[in-house]
Amino acid sequence: MTRKIIHIDMDAFFASVEQRDNPELRGKPIAVGGSAERGVVAAASYEARIFGVRSAMPSVTAKRLCKDLIFVKSRFDAYKAVSQQIRQIFAEFTPLIEPLSLDEAYLDVTNYLPPGQTAYATAKAIRRRIFEVTGLTASAGVSYNKFFAKLASDYRKPNGQFAVLPEQGEIFIEQLAVGKFHGIGPATEKRMKDRGIHTGLDLKNKTLDYLLSEFGKAGTWYYNIARGIDHREVKSNRIRKSYGSEKTFSEDLTSEAEIIEKLADLVEKMWKWYYSTPHQGTTLTLKAKYNDFNRITRSRTIAGGFSSQEHLTDVAEQLARTLLPLLKPVRLLGLSVSNFRAQEIVYQGELF
Repeated sequence: MTRKIIHIDMDAFFASVEQRDNPELRGKPIAVGGSAERGVVAAASYEARIFGVRSAMPSVTAKRLCKDLIFVKSRFDAYKAVSQQIRQIFAEFTPLIEPLSLDEAYLDVTNYLPPGQTAYATAKAIRRRIFEVTGLTASAGVSYNKFFAKLASDYRKPNGQFAVLPEQGEIFIEQLAVGKFHGIGPATEKRMKDRGIHTGLDLKNKTLDYLLSEFGKAGTWYYNIARGIDHREVKSNRIRKSYGSEKTFSEDLTSEAEIIEKLADLVEKMWKWYYSTPHQGTTLTLKAKYNDFNRITRSRTIAGGFSSQEHLTDVAEQLARTLLPLLKPVRLLGLSVSNFRAQEIVYQGELF
């Protein structure tokens, strides 16, 4: 049976909630999180994106790009409350819901369509219900697998939707730049382009053996998606066990100042993911690998989780200072969060 997958992605979610709740912000360029002097942008309104402002951008850079940018303090409790409303709407259409973050999710409606109803029409109905209940807009992608559904939801943003049918999949992917593929970041994109792989068609023309030799285990994934193949199921009980980020440095770190500076970069990346997840990790672990390749880890558990990027930074720095004074130069630092506690999200009286 051909699956019918919908990917729903809220439009500029955090910023849209702020503009909805404060009429004075509507139509203006706003950045959620950070300030004009320091911090990182958590989300940007579409009015700010016109100037190039993006999430995870340093606030000073954002302000330089948009002089009229308004910084708004994050209200994660408000975003999570709206996210719960949205997921209750999803449950009106299917029990197979896989949240990816507070503002996006996969829905499998294959076996839950009313007679004569299409997945495309269902996606429109979901978006309409979201607007009726929350006053916010969403974009949707509809396809026969998760990969194409997620690609399609970006195709007509904001407040639009697009479908990739089974007979269109391979043609659609052949014309797509590899940088647009979900799962291919800037570093991998550069490696591919250095090897003459610029589009899905270029990728499709490479053999599996070649892709495995150049990209390791990921080569199988690239081989399949170039042919529109993605057998991943929508898993409604998906809870991540951990999330981490690490970096190997071209020059070893030898001082406290260098450690703290590099740690800040890892915290920024970690927080971007942490604030958007519907689950709450309570244990932070720092990993350091020395120049002799021996490694050491330090962990700390915060019962209530991490309330802000500053809180996460403070705990990370406390862990880092347990390594001081440095006995040996450090070649790698890593941060990970684990011990997740799922928030109780209730759908029509049942625990999801």
